[in-house]
Amino acid sequence: MSAQTKAAPDPILLTLFANRFMSVAEAMGRALQQTSISTNIKERLDYSCALFAPDGDLVANAPFIPIHLGSMSFAVKYQMNLLGKDLKNGDVIMTNSPRAGGSHLPDITIITPVFSQTQPDQIIFFTASRGHHADIGGILPGSMPPTSVNIFEEGAEIVSFKIVKEGVFDRDGMLDYLVERPAKYPDCSGCRNIRDVESDLKAQIAANHKGIGLIYALIGEYSLESVQEYMYHIRNNAEQCVRNLLKDVAKRRGTKLSARDYLDDGSPIQVQVSIHEEEGSAVIDFEGTGPELRGNLNAPISVVHSAVIYCMRAMLDVDIPLNAGCLVPIEIKIPEDSLLSPSHTAAVCGGNVLTSQRIVDVVLKAFNAAAASQGCCNNLTFGQGGKDKDGVVKEGWGYYETIAGGSGAGPGWHGTSGVHTHITNTRIGDVEILERRYPVLVHEFSIREGSGGKGKYNGGCGVVRDLEFLEEIRVSILSERRAHAPYGLEGGQPGERGRNIWVKLPREQDGDLPDAADDLLPANPSIHKDIKSSPPKPRIINVGGKATILMGKGDRLVINTPGAGGWGALDSEEAREEADRERDERIKHEWSARGSLVERAKVQSSF
Repeated sequence: MSAQTKAAPDPILLTLFANRFMSVAEAMGRALQQTSISTNIKERLDYSCALFAPDGDLVANAPFIPIHLGSMSFAVKYQMNLLGKDLKNGDVIMTNSPRAGGSHLPDITIITPVFSQTQPDQIIFFTASRGHHADIGGILPGSMPPTSVNIFEEGAEIVSFKIVKEGVFDRDGMLDYLVERPAKYPDCSGCRNIRDVESDLKAQIAANHKGIGLIYALIGEYSLESVQEYMYHIRNNAEQCVRNLLKDVAKRRGTKLSARDYLDDGSPIQVQVSIHEEEGSAVIDFEGTGPELRGNLNAPISVVHSAVIYCMRAMLDVDIPLNAGCLVPIEIKIPEDSLLSPSHTAAVCGGNVLTSQRIVDVVLKAFNAAAASQGCCNNLTFGQGGKDKDGVVKEGWGYYETIAGGSGAGPGWHGTSGVHTHITNTRIGDVEILERRYPVLVHEFSIREGSGGKGKYNGGCGVVRDLEFLEEIRVSILSERRAHAPYGLEGGQPGERGRNIWVKLPREQDGDLPDAADDLLPANPSIHKDIKSSPPKPRIINVGGKATILMGKGDRLVINTPGAGGWGALDSEEAREEADRERDERIKHEWSARGSLVERAKVQSSF
């Protein structure tokens, strides 16, 4: 890489070009948001845009979704190797397959090669955008089924498709890939709302075109030679920053690091880090990680690389664009047939949003950088339409959101409450938009007080998301940290586990109404009348971390997301003060429901 640069970079120009490259990605992102129509992209900002070198390496990005950015380079390189000389000016490629650098199927990547204006056959850059589409088919609306056991159940898989060929949009081909092919698998449907998906795909194509125009403008200002020279300088700078980080870690903590954590099903994720102090390089080896899973928590290799590149960038104390240089000093080893290197037909929708978070936690734990964050995206999907019991496909819709939780504390800072942590950087659906567009009411969206782990620095708290459904609808929750708590470090306490509660109204058709047999009711006719006329008490049901529920009208789903781990043990005085505060709060809470000083004294004496 350094051979492609002529001399040491000018520090001012280095900063200028780093920000100019990032501004290209930012402008692409604004164009995508403004021209899209889906809640997922326009409101939740579940998309990423980036600029790539002629060899497919990530050059720069805006602060979008980290899990997208590291893996998009895999997607660009795959298409380069697959299509080669078949790439023409005016071509635009669509792909989402995990075997082709995808993360999970709802994340569709649009890639546009940028050709030289003076040498029409020479590719000088790539622009790319990746957006999470709310439905691309599969067994359930939302295309994030909690119970999928193969990739076909998760929707349309596209290895490589020229959605635009030499300037001509191929709508028929798009419909074939997104509507016809996914519906051929048993119990599966094609895209349930193709109009929204098509519109957002065109918005991604337009965003890429916006980036191309800005690249040409930059080249016109500085020349192609200067632009590409500083592109390599920026990557070299990122590489050197990571090398310095690794040298510092080796001096402080040694050259051998390791950590382990577990998914809720007990599958281990193991990492060993071996640092070469003189070179500032490292081998990150995931040997010891569990085998491929029958469920959907398998994470494609590209997702693993995304998690690692994010961790390297997150531990740096310098302001540089996240780019391919961050991984140059790193060798990543992933055991074959593990849940981090699954087979081509393995289900993966949860690996991108759940296992990826656990990978980040484990790598940061090995470096002793931060306590565990919530380790979950708390994926909620619901919708209607698709293939019915008679095999008839009906147009419908799907909604998807990720729900915030707590971020882990570290050496010198408290965790943050109610945020999307680490490699998910999206928003949640706004209450007003959610209630206006979908048959749902939001009863509560609040901080889950006390769910963060205590310590010298406290972990962030999770949130409470309480939704009531206004009509019968199929709802899915795909979540983690319901069994294994987010751990604290250096003596800090763990955060609270998450919990998903179904508040179900009893119904005659469900057979769960109270037994109203006369011989079980009191003999007094007035009491008999009161009991028969009073509404039945709702059932409170813990549905676990992964479930699909047919919600009836008036049913609620109450999602308590995990807190995060604390950092550092409290000393004796701090611990005593903390215990006193907790005791006072408990007394206040208990006494609030009582009416006399005598009762208050009884409460106090019980603590």
